[in-house]
Amino acid sequence: MTELFANLGQGFSVALSWSNLGFCFTGVLLGTLVGALPGVGPVATIAILLPVTFTLDPTGALIMLAGIYYGAQYGGSIVAILLNLPGEISSVVTTLDGYPLACQGRGGEALVVAAVGSFIAGTVTTLVIAVGAPPLSRMAQAFQPTDYFALMLLGLSLATVLARGSVLKGIAMVLIGVFLGLVGTDVNSGVLRFTLGIPELAGGIGFVPLAMGLFGIADIAINLEGAKDTRARLSAKVSRLRVPWATWRRALPAIFRGTGIGVVLGVLPGGGSILGAFAAYLFEKRSAKDPSRFGRGAIEGVAAPEAANNAGAQAAFIPMLTLGIPSNAVMALMAGALTIHGIQPGPQVITANADLFWGLVVSMWLGNLMLLVINLPLIGLWVRMLDLPYRFLFPAIVLFCCIGAYAVKFSSFDIVLTAFFGIAGYLLYKLGFEPAPLLLGFVLGAPMEENLRRALLLSRGDPMTFIEHPLSLSFLILAALFIAAGFMPRFSRVRIGSAED
Repeated sequence: MTELFANLGQGFSVALSWSNLGFCFTGVLLGTLVGALPGVGPVATIAILLPVTFTLDPTGALIMLAGIYYGAQYGGSIVAILLNLPGEISSVVTTLDGYPLACQGRGGEALVVAAVGSFIAGTVTTLVIAVGAPPLSRMAQAFQPTDYFALMLLGLSLATVLARGSVLKGIAMVLIGVFLGLVGTDVNSGVLRFTLGIPELAGGIGFVPLAMGLFGIADIAINLEGAKDTRARLSAKVSRLRVPWATWRRALPAIFRGTGIGVVLGVLPGGGSILGAFAAYLFEKRSAKDPSRFGRGAIEGVAAPEAANNAGAQAAFIPMLTLGIPSNAVMALMAGALTIHGIQPGPQVITANADLFWGLVVSMWLGNLMLLVINLPLIGLWVRMLDLPYRFLFPAIVLFCCIGAYAVKFSSFDIVLTAFFGIAGYLLYKLGFEPAPLLLGFVLGAPMEENLRRALLLSRGDPMTFIEHPLSLSFLILAALFIAAGFMPRFSRVRIGSAED
């Protein structure tokens, strides 16, 4: 306990510096904005801002990017409740009861419960990270190369099975991502691999052009294609922001249940904030004495998913920082940002970069406090921002993408790569492929290859070494079971049904 307080004290000393407070505030403010604007999500925003972080120190960069991620969960709830328009995928569930509450003149109650629920969830999850991450990191330091390879394979299999769409398409995306990660010069032999004779590919495919193309340019094309401006006006006035005790009596237990569900599911690859929000809502509805209230303005239908999506967003940092395994596309971007700054995500982060880890943990709590203070007074501003037509937004986004891609290496070839992956991302969307597993495969491809080579080198080329180690064998069996479950008709129906819902 003494060590925990000492670590948190170190985190406060880092997070409370004026520069890091500024980065945290900028991140949560941007996150709220992009969460409130449909078509501009945290994935695309973080991908676009990655080049900006090159000029920042790693701690400030990660604090700002993290603030964008969990801040977007707040912003998404505002338009979900007031306009029946989810700014974030995880806010889809909030619309089911949030908008009916707004139509009843209780929009203010719903917004306050959503904000307080997110703050409570963020506080609890911050404590979970502070308490649970160091032991998990110490355990991971005892892993052998075989264990790391098998664990990464398990993470990719989970991300594939839990992702939306076909399991086969998910596997294909992971394999393509791993393949793209192998392009360039082999660090062991110095041989060029899959460069197609293009000299600019000798150093490999850049993470920034890939991310900005798949999630920036492709998102713009998708939004322009099907854009209907449904953001024109507010359909329900916000009531006063005072919540009666009778409402809190229903909401508070749901907040804590949603927080628990969000933390557990947020750690899983492919989970993040989306899976937790859906699971929390279903749990509340199925355990309620009168399920018919849900969909008509049940406050638990707002409290539980809002707590779960914020808890899931922050819990996703645990496997990325302690094991080096990103659980979703945003965490893959975070891992890429750390790598760009010369920091390898994994067990050594807590010991070798203690200021970064504990500063980030404390900044999460400070960021949630900032969101609670600034969000409610700025509700009117965020709603008015919805009047800005998307045709005015997308040229600026394209410009930022091009500048960001060029600024990494000052190479025009990276702009071409960004455009190429933008077209590829659009085509993947049209064909029903989800790009997130591709990004996870790209990030994990290089460390998987490295640990595979180490394991085979230590065993003198004997592949049975993966079976001889109990931990790696356990991970491989779990990965096989998850993949097999994904092909089972009953499980497939559940996945397809959830996606349709």
